[in-house]
Amino acid sequence: MPSTEAIYEIRIRAVLDAQRADWFPGLSIRSLPEGDTILVGPVIDQAALHSLLSRIRDLGLPLISVQRIEPPPDP
Repeated sequence: MPSTEAIYEIRIRAVLDAQRADWFPGLSIRSLPEGDTILVGPVIDQAALHSLLSRIRDLGLPLISVQRIEPPPDP
């Protein structure tokens, strides 16, 4: 059975402190100078993606964008 795991980039309009960053294990977190934060990492399936988006909502973090990152083509 093929894996449905994909890499996602999620941008929010907030700076995450260390305590909130713990809500997103397995994702890299990058704060931008304009006050946004980008979360990037693997998401196992659509249910996990919806769970992640629910966490963002529950924390009251404004969601800017969600983008699936396609892997580069095999040579």
